[in-house]
Amino acid sequence: SARFPAMTPPGCYPPGILLGATWNSEVIRAVGEALGEEAGAYGINVLLGTPNVNIHRDIRNGRLFEGYSEDPCLAAGLAPAVVQGVQAKGVAANVKHFAANHQETNRMNIDEHIPERALHELYYPGFKACVEAGVATVMSAYNQINGVPCTENREMLSELLRDDWGFEGVVMSDWNAVYHPAAAINAGNDLAMPGPIGPEALTKAAEEGSLNLTCLAESAARVEKLVRTYARPAEGEINLS
Repeated sequence: SARFPAMTPPGCYPPGILLGATWNSEVIRAVGEALGEEAGAYGINVLLGTPNVNIHRDIRNGRLFEGYSEDPCLAAGLAPAVVQGVQAKGVAANVKHFAANHQETNRMNIDEHIPERALHELYYPGFKACVEAGVATVMSAYNQINGVPCTENREMLSELLRDDWGFEGVVMSDWNAVYHPAAAINAGNDLAMPGPIGPEALTKAAEEGSLNLTCLAESAARVEKLVRTYARPAEGEINLS
């Protein structure tokens, strides 16, 4: 028998801006669990954008509805609940976009000048809270911060995220956000999305010596661990009643 009726579309759940308005982490965890159950039934192993903790800064941002709040304390207090709910059902959650992705206009080439204190007080807390909640994956952003693309920012992806916060999962890029593959691997960006992507750029970088092979091995090990932990066939069913 089918796990769900033929042509059943995925469910429609409240976006982040509505979840943030609840101020209720129990409701948000329940939404996460429902999302995790449904993803499992469809055979989805990593649920992207669960959650988006970028801070609301501009009402013209077409992705504003995904985020939780203009308040980093509220976002950090609520967003981890969806992580816990999704992952309780055996599906990897994914917090995005690390970091400071607050607009759609020129998001792939903008260079944002942000003081260190503002990063830590406003733009990092939601990500740190999700890491502390055990999020399996982090999505790196398109933009540059103080002249460095997020996918090439070792200080952010390795020193802060992993060394300081203790993140042990996979960093994957936003779609086509890896501009220089070797620099991304060297920084701690494990996976360039979307795939499949040929190995030519990394092979050439390895031959030329610009690719850190230790970093490459570490990234490969993290991706392998994610696959071993979360890659599983579709299971469960969707209850439409």
